Amino acid sequence: MNVSIITPSYNCVHTIASCLDSINCQSFSCEHIVIDGASSDGTAQFVRTASPQSRIISEPDNGIYDAMNKGIMVANGDIIGILNADDFYINEHVIAKVVNLFEQYPIDAVIADLVFVKPDNLDKIVRYYSSNGFTTDMFASGWMPPHPTFFVKRKCYEQFGLYKTDYQIAADFELLARFMVKYHVKYHYLPEVIIKMRTGGTSTKNWRSNFILNREVVRACMENDIKTNYFKVYSKYFRKVMQLVARPT
Repeated sequence: MNVSIITPSYNCVHTIASCLDSINCQSFSCEHIVIDGASSDGTAQFVRTASPQSRIISEPDNGIYDAMNKGIMVANGDIIGILNADDFYINEHVIAKVVNLFEQYPIDAVIADLVFVKPDNLDKIVRYYSSNGFTTDMFASGWMPPHPTFFVKRKCYEQFGLYKTDYQIAADFELLARFMVKYHVKYHYLPEVIIKMRTGGTSTKNWRSNFILNREVVRACMENDIKTNYFKVYSKYFRKVMQLVARPT
């Protein structure tokens, strides 16, 4: 069973090293594909030098979801994971544990936990984002498993489609809703933190980003026959508050 990890990047020269290192140190060897949006800060050159085993495609694209699609279309792995340039695996055993679940259970996907950390102190946890207790009913409340922990068989992309690039922020939510609700992809929960994510993502930049995100979440639910409304979607922020005080065990 082969694994491909896709990393979309754009002007990430100051953060991508930890991403590369965390992939290259994995005990289970995997294909790594960096899709760079023609960065102007030397990201592509850095990847070629620091991680020559990674495959890099650097050219203009139409945003992060277009980059993810490009990576998926050239990937050779039976299992595909997405790891953003600002994120990194927590230890060298992550991929091996994920593969073990695919070999042990009749599943198409794996979900797990992640933690948000301060960009200037990667040991400082500011939010714990867990998939524990997740059910597909939670999509109606705007809730999904943490996208970077989502590993899925390539055949699911081939059968059910790629990321919709006309979404600005919530194409990952839409894809998971489509796979897990509309097409009933079987998944298994790995009860561990497997990724550290730096704070400061696009969906949480400001009030306008949150407005766009929630509007697209409602749209994604409608497109995948999930009954919801704005009240339900905004209720997810109560859960997020709890994540600020929760800590991994």
